[in-house]
Amino acid sequence: MAEVFNIQEYMTRGVERVVADAVRATLKNPKESAYMAKFALASKSASKKRVRMEAEGEHIPPFLIASITSSCNLHCAGCYSRCNNATEDVEPVDQLSDDDWNRVFEEADDLGVSFILLAGGEPLLRKGVIEAAGKKPSILFPIFTNGTYMTEKYFDEFDRCRNLIPIMSIEGEKEATDNRRGEGVYDKLISNMDELKNRGIIFGASVTVTTDNIKEVSSERFINMLSEKGCKAVIFVEFVPVTEDSEYLAPEEDDREYLKAEIMRLRKEHEEMVFVSFPGDEKSSGGCIAAGRGFFHINSHGGAEPCPFSPYSDINVKETSLRDAMKSKLFLSLQKEGVLLDDHKGGCVLYEKRGQVEELLNA
Repeated sequence: MAEVFNIQEYMTRGVERVVADAVRATLKNPKESAYMAKFALASKSASKKRVRMEAEGEHIPPFLIASITSSCNLHCAGCYSRCNNATEDVEPVDQLSDDDWNRVFEEADDLGVSFILLAGGEPLLRKGVIEAAGKKPSILFPIFTNGTYMTEKYFDEFDRCRNLIPIMSIEGEKEATDNRRGEGVYDKLISNMDELKNRGIIFGASVTVTTDNIKEVSSERFINMLSEKGCKAVIFVEFVPVTEDSEYLAPEEDDREYLKAEIMRLRKEHEEMVFVSFPGDEKSSGGCIAAGRGFFHINSHGGAEPCPFSPYSDINVKETSLRDAMKSKLFLSLQKEGVLLDDHKGGCVLYEKRGQVEELLNA
């Protein structure tokens, strides 16, 4: 009889590894290492809470992704958020308020959620939400930012609230970054890194991995540059096509195996840094971890979605609790029907099987 995969144990081990890596990566930085040591204790407590609730029949994922705004000042080539119309160049209407997000963060804290990834649009456009997150030290908030709004007020905020971790999007070296994000963006990112390093603030880089840049962004030259700038975390995000004409950029099985091997190498050779891959190796995690298995996504209007690449929702946190949103009919159907475990080409199973997702949503 085949062994049943235990997602809670798998995710708990993953959280513990990331936290241990983060503690090690900040050992030479007293202010950061003091916070990370406290967070490690809080994370263990949260893990015990999730395990206890799991034993009582209620699954709580350790991660959330929160897109706190639909506004952005950049027009990056191939942006999934713009292609899905989640980010637009109009004044946002009916987005969650600062108070709404604060309530979500409080509920997440009570339930034992350890990480909330803040995204957008451009999340630094919502200073009130960032300030609310800073007041929840038992949750780590990686902030996925394009870096262009990082000014003195934010450097001060990150210095004061060490649970706020800026994760700046970079596509490789100058040419690759400016080609995708706009002229001058690379130089701004490097300037930000220098300021963060001078202040002793931990930060990371988010790299969208495509068939064009996979060799460059995993190279010693690029990783050494980030390390020398003081970067302590690199998050590799596999490009997910949301239009047919960009499908050639999506990493395939061979590319994913290459990236997996490179990450294993980098973890050994760069112990001063944390390396994470998303969506990562679904084979080792028993399938896709979205739709509440390991995380889910809350869009800027409060809709609870399986993940940012699967913008379908049947429940809104404006109208219900976070706890009830985790039991969304759509999430439970995706888990029960086995869509998350389906074979697929690679990348995002929910994007590839979007027809099935829509059927379950409308069932």
